[in-house]
Amino acid sequence: MRKRNCRVELYFTKDELERLTKKVEKSGLTREAYLRHLINGLVPNDAPPPDYFSMMKQLYGIGNNLNQISSKAHSLDFIDVQRFDSAVREFEQAVKIITESVILPRPIT
Repeated sequence: MRKRNCRVELYFTKDELERLTKKVEKSGLTREAYLRHLINGLVPNDAPPPDYFSMMKQLYGIGNNLNQISSKAHSLDFIDVQRFDSAVREFEQAVKIITESVILPRPIT
């Protein structure tokens, strides 16, 4: 059973449809998803550059290594644990900010 079962038919001018199509292509979303974002008060971001996901994969790998080092540092009490934990939190916050600014839609202002 479809969750969305109410159909809406719209008519556009040729220029309007071209503008919509360009924006949809830049976002990487389907036309329907793009319009749903707008209806819900969100402006879809353009699709991230192709190397975004490989960069994020590398960042997550670095974060994972930091977590493993941090875990060992806690058990050995060998390095400044507070400083290292602070760096890990800063890294995680940077990943969150990058993801929010590149991937997630933002509210219409």
